[in-house]
Amino acid sequence: MFQAIREGVYIGTLGAASTTTIAANPYLKAIFGYPPETGEGLIQPFDISRFVDPQARTLFIERLDRDGGVTDHLLRLRRVDGGPIWVEVTASASYSAGGNPFLSAEAVAKAEGLPEPATLRIEALIRDVSERKKRDDQSRDGRYQLLQAEKMAALGQTISGVAHELNNPLATILSWAERLAERNVDDKTRQGLEVILAESERAARIVRNLLTFARKRQTTRAMVDLNQVVRETLALRAYEQKVNNIQIVEALSNGLPDVFADGHQIKQVLLNLLINAEQACLGAHGRGTIVVRTSHDTDRGSAVLEVNDDGPGIAEERQGLVFDPFFTTKEVGQGTGLGLTVAYAIVQEHSGRIWLESSSGKASTSAKAAADKTEDRSRASGTSFFVELPVSGQHLNAPAARAAQQPISLEAFKGLRVLVVEDEPALAMAVSEALEDAGFTVDRAGDGEEGLTRLTEANYDLIVCDLKMPRIDGMQFYRAMAAATPALARRVIFVTGDVAGTDAERFLEETACRWLSKPFRLGDLLRAARDTLS
Repeated sequence: MFQAIREGVYIGTLGAASTTTIAANPYLKAIFGYPPETGEGLIQPFDISRFVDPQARTLFIERLDRDGGVTDHLLRLRRVDGGPIWVEVTASASYSAGGNPFLSAEAVAKAEGLPEPATLRIEALIRDVSERKKRDDQSRDGRYQLLQAEKMAALGQTISGVAHELNNPLATILSWAERLAERNVDDKTRQGLEVILAESERAARIVRNLLTFARKRQTTRAMVDLNQVVRETLALRAYEQKVNNIQIVEALSNGLPDVFADGHQIKQVLLNLLINAEQACLGAHGRGTIVVRTSHDTDRGSAVLEVNDDGPGIAEERQGLVFDPFFTTKEVGQGTGLGLTVAYAIVQEHSGRIWLESSSGKASTSAKAAADKTEDRSRASGTSFFVELPVSGQHLNAPAARAAQQPISLEAFKGLRVLVVEDEPALAMAVSEALEDAGFTVDRAGDGEEGLTRLTEANYDLIVCDLKMPRIDGMQFYRAMAAATPALARRVIFVTGDVAGTDAERFLEETACRWLSKPFRLGDLLRAARDTLS
């Protein structure tokens, strides 16, 4: 029966640092991948080297010592070839001292005068449950993925609403501060206005980044200074890093060529990598150091971004999973498992590569499409993520942003009539007065319904319209207006704090109207007006 039973049978001794095998049946050899002719004395399923997590062995021995045995105890061990395997162990354990098989290790040591606790004798049945564990994990992961997908959808809607509510007062503050800064005031007052402007723009950047990560945005590529993207992204995390004792080391290459990329998306990739690195450092030490490095690979014609942390590293068997959807090493509720998946997709869209190297495993891994060009690096600990982007600007036209900085001529605006449709009175007043100062004749409407009434009372050269309003919103207003006066449909500028909704994005794409994201600078509004009228 010992030879024929379809479960692994093991009899031996188990110590703190060693094991001795007394008997092991053929099925146990098969479970761990030993050749059939292997001697029984070489079969050591509970040796330290067999445990994926050494701490699990310590807890296993402690439980045997305390309870005298275990039933269906789950362990993750290693086969002879190093591959992980899940097993369930049912075992009894005892010590030999004075005929009492269940004396504690301390009692045995005292009875026999030993300097160390006695060795456990263990008799165990071992079952391979790897397939069952895989099915259980897949079933659980499926439920988690559904919950995560629902959570992300709800999060996107929540961020969209919050952004709209924040952007309206921010736009009002920014507009009024900008108008007041243009007046003749004393130096102390001007200094205060400059602080208000700077802090308002800072808050606006935070909201814009929330929206960037809440929605799928269409790629808009230009020549991007990768070092500048790094600096701007680090600025977003500066406060969190400071309060959490995370030190940032910038090692940015001088003379790094620009890359043809979507700066917002590359910022999203870097932000995901930084947050992961911060959490790894905090989880390991409660503090840490992150190195952000850029370099130019002239042979491959690429720019390389590296984020290195001094955290615990990533186990070798997990490295190949880090870019999989919903895979996360974080505690429940601390991560969605989507950050690196999104980062991988963005880099792939840019014809780039993303991969990792971790000292916890001997080999680097991953999404790396080619392993022929990996720089040799040696690190004592932690993980490095690398992002490689091709350097290519041959097909790029002159950046539009530079043209936008040309001086604005106000002469063309004099005598033109504009309708401002905005449900926030304070913002509507600031925008209207700025347009009046530029030479426009301005009428105001508090929502789309009032705006449609205004259109029947006067002819307008330009419309500035909020997208999200009560009663009749900007989209309904536009469709009704375009049906009644088609010629005016191309002379509309939308302003909105809500761009996370796919309906709004589709609408703006279909109409091809210019739009500004709240909060905006009044100078940007005047430039948009000039471009629209021209």
